[in-house]
Amino acid sequence: MSTTITAQPGTPFIEITREFAASPDKVLRAHTDPELVVRWLGPRGMEMELLEFDARSGGGYHYVHRDDRGEYRFRGVFHTVSADRIIQTFEFEGAPGEVCLESMTLIDLGGRTRIESRSVYPSVEARDAAVDSGMNNGITQSYERLDEVLEKEG
Repeated sequence: MSTTITAQPGTPFIEITREFAASPDKVLRAHTDPELVVRWLGPRGMEMELLEFDARSGGGYHYVHRDDRGEYRFRGVFHTVSADRIIQTFEFEGAPGEVCLESMTLIDLGGRTRIESRSVYPSVEARDAAVDSGMNNGITQSYERLDEVLEKEG
């Protein structure tokens, strides 16, 4: 499957679309079960440690990715977690105060799922910094790893 990442010039948005060969409940579980999240979230070669992960409306998360170059910390709050939607904030602690609002919708395609996600940054400059950080590679690799987890989980 291919991941489509769109960042129109001059806007503070990033939109992501991706299909998975699994039902929405399995894709949702992979996003909300801490034992599964650590197996796929982040680029290959990164170790992930969950410091906090409470994937429910009003819960929060805090995690660290590590590789031979250092560590990268992220945190946020889950505003809505339902069967077909997750709305959360996302902040890279290396860019404090540049919090984005992420909304992900899970669309049932009859045994398959399409994720449609939109991230809204506080400014075009913050969005551009995220894009320039190599996030496209991280997102693409994460979703490839998610495919592998979903396949193993059946």
